[in-house]
Amino acid sequence: MASILISLIFIISFSPAIAGISNVESDINDLQTYIVYVQEPKHGNFSKEIDLESWYHSFLPASISSNSIDDDHQSRMVHCYRHVISGFAARLTAEEVKVMETKSGFISAHVENTLQLHTTHTPRFLGLHQNSGFWKDSNFGKGVIIGVVDSGIGPTHPSFGDKDMPPPPAKWRGKCEFAGGAGCNNKIIGARNFLNKSEPPTDNEGHGTHTSSTAAGTFVNGANILGQANGTAVGMAPLAHLAMYKACDDYNGTCPESSVSAALDAAIEDGVDVLSLSIGLGPYQHKEFHANAIAIAAFKAVKKSIFVSISAGNWGPKPFSVVNDAPIKWYYYNRFIPLRIGPKVTNRPL
Repeated sequence: MASILISLIFIISFSPAIAGISNVESDINDLQTYIVYVQEPKHGNFSKEIDLESWYHSFLPASISSNSIDDDHQSRMVHCYRHVISGFAARLTAEEVKVMETKSGFISAHVENTLQLHTTHTPRFLGLHQNSGFWKDSNFGKGVIIGVVDSGIGPTHPSFGDKDMPPPPAKWRGKCEFAGGAGCNNKIIGARNFLNKSEPPTDNEGHGTHTSSTAAGTFVNGANILGQANGTAVGMAPLAHLAMYKACDDYNGTCPESSVSAALDAAIEDGVDVLSLSIGLGPYQHKEFHANAIAIAAFKAVKKSIFVSISAGNWGPKPFSVVNDAPIKWYYYNRFIPLRIGPKVTNRPL
């Protein structure tokens, strides 16, 4: 009898604790990354990044302190944005979002979308010639800074040599996160990793290297594939500077929307002139503009006179196969700015 009584006491004493542990595990498993939009503060812009973070932290439920850590030892606050949106990305439960909706200044929140990567004689196909005409007259993009948001870059690729390249423009404020800056030169003037900040922005599978060389690869004579198709490999702006913002997993080809937004935010801050993105939703996936952080970020960039080029998608031609379907042209400062690039519009069928 005594042993039964002791057993009952044990069960009564420890059951709440066990239930509490179960609830914590359930809450952790329910965490998702949300993009949260809030009103800009009435007192104006924040001069310090820490002040901006404090403002965003004030929207999190009281149960989450600014120093809260989950079981993966990662902060619940994922990214704080300064330029692309007034808002942040945070790991939250649906219940926590409901609590946040009651706070003054809250606008909306949605679970981040997962984007996908989209994938040699283009100049000649477009009628561009190295020694005459528009291409030469444009100085081959000399002095322009192209920011590429992709899967990283292979800095040793011959397309990124900096022979005859001038130093970066004085306005450039970017960073090179290759060890000791060894992966950067006067061609690749910046490289950052927003997917995993503890790793260099190296491209392991080639997509980011490919898109970067297409945009601004320098002249490489004698390029070929196993001895075939010998010729000159060159990008559209061979004398332009490149800045890589890694926001995509080069092994599975996915790009978290929160990381892409953070990359775009940094690119605007760094002083790029052009933004190039060959990423987007999967086939026939469409989001309303208010739930499409990339469309909103691109619009903010355009308002700062940055030209934004985004791929139309890898599918089609069929109805609704264009996945980056924000307005095809935005009217700004009395001019239309085209934004969509169709990768299959060439004179060579595959």
